[in-house]
Amino acid sequence: MVYTTRQIGAKNTLDYKVYIEEDGKPISAFHDIPLYADKENNIFNMIVEIPRWTNAKLEINKEQPLNPIIQDTKKGKLRFVRNCFPHHGYIHNYGALPQTWEDPNEAHPETKAVGDDDPIDVLEIGEAIAYTGEIKQVKALGIMALLDEGETDWKVVAIDVRDPLAPKMNDIEDVEKYFPGLLKATNEWFRIYKIPDGKPENQFAFSGEAKNKKYALDIIKETHESWKKLIEGKSADSKGISLVSTTLKDVPTFSTAVGESIPAAHVLADAPIDKSIDKWFFISGSA
Repeated sequence: MVYTTRQIGAKNTLDYKVYIEEDGKPISAFHDIPLYADKENNIFNMIVEIPRWTNAKLEINKEQPLNPIIQDTKKGKLRFVRNCFPHHGYIHNYGALPQTWEDPNEAHPETKAVGDDDPIDVLEIGEAIAYTGEIKQVKALGIMALLDEGETDWKVVAIDVRDPLAPKMNDIEDVEKYFPGLLKATNEWFRIYKIPDGKPENQFAFSGEAKNKKYALDIIKETHESWKKLIEGKSADSKGISLVSTTLKDVPTFSTAVGESIPAAHVLADAPIDKSIDKWFFISGSA
């Protein structure tokens, strides 16, 4: 399958949308891209939302048909993460695994917190900077459990299978071996990145420890099963999530017509970002 992107509007504006296309036809980023690129070898498709070193908080929109990637807002204003010294913007290629869902009706037995109602997040650590809407094939290496406002927000640590180091990366201990300091920096970044916006420090389950590959694979499977219940209409509460699919013919919400209603690509130059986004924030005790 050949995946491409369909951009509408200018980045850094409220009109900006990125749809995923398969062979030129719009599909759902959430539902239509298979979770597995190679199930036998546990290779997953990852949808890149946010390229490394950038600040715009982009995410798959659950409510709009075909779930385009848009910039998140708060009180009508676009959201950006702040630069918390020594980090700049997001420190990974940040994205999600399709066909997964962290069920807000189910509490995990170890974190004691319900799911965050989103596809499971992925932190891709390879050397190449990705682009919004890119579909990467990745290996899961481990997982961290952020506790965000009483919800479990899993973060899968993964690497692009095309990365030069990918053949050597097979479990979480390999991250520290080949990317020394990255897991510590990841923990620090997630703890402090909301502080400049007046929010408290984030907390982790497991004292911030990154669990191994086996644990990560188990969580991915669990969230895939939760997604299956969601897309089949068997979840207790879908909370307004758009379940429209253009490729899954066996689900109640299958529709080819919705793809035809998506506007044609209309790419505009990036809108300027307010200079305040470039400011450094020095967080006491972050080092």
